[in-house]
Amino acid sequence: MKRIIQETEDGSKTIYIEDWDETYHSKHGAVQEAFHVFIKNGLHHFITDQNKLKIIEIGLGTGLNAFITMLEAEKNKKPIEYVGVEKFPISEKEFELVNYFEDVFKFYPELQSRKKEFEEFYQHLYHCKWEEWIEISDYFKIKKIEEDFFNLKDSLEKEFDLVYFDAFGSKVQPKLWEIDLLRIVDSLTKTNAIFTTYAAKGSIKRGLKELGYIVEKRPGPSGKREMMVGLKNINH
Repeated sequence: MKRIIQETEDGSKTIYIEDWDETYHSKHGAVQEAFHVFIKNGLHHFITDQNKLKIIEIGLGTGLNAFITMLEAEKNKKPIEYVGVEKFPISEKEFELVNYFEDVFKFYPELQSRKKEFEEFYQHLYHCKWEEWIEISDYFKIKKIEEDFFNLKDSLEKEFDLVYFDAFGSKVQPKLWEIDLLRIVDSLTKTNAIFTTYAAKGSIKRGLKELGYIVEKRPGPSGKREMMVGLKNINH
């Protein structure tokens, strides 16, 4: 599949898959979408306590969500263990071309004195080994898994508090948004968990409800009217 680097409206870049007419991130802004959907409407539900948080991302992609999450972990001194699952890892050249470091770091002026250190963390996130736990910083560990999402039913990693569901859109991969995969992902979570995604598709709403989640449609990021959050035994 031919993949092309494109600039989004907030100046950050994304990868466009020509064969699918699909981008990895919103054309209205990769960074603003990631922060709004996964940090503001996901991670921030847990940020006030200092207990360890375990996150699984379905669709590691460019690593953008993982990097912002790592910055949040350091900023808030919040221990986070992060599993990123990706069937088709991006190439080193693609990683260098999208380069989110400056786009993201400008939103964290309180960490400015550690900029050089965080640039090393950003590089380490991409270059570190797959299939094993890697400590990136004092508060952030990651395990990158190269796998088909449907094979996660056999995953050794479980007990997740938070799901970042960032798979490609339903128009190109509809099976990723149906109950079979949702059931597999849910089986990896704790009794109390949150599921957050950029989509507001009816099938995922019905699937999450079937699995016992309270589903909330919330305002979407710039350029998108709605997004969706599922709450499983979590107070609103």
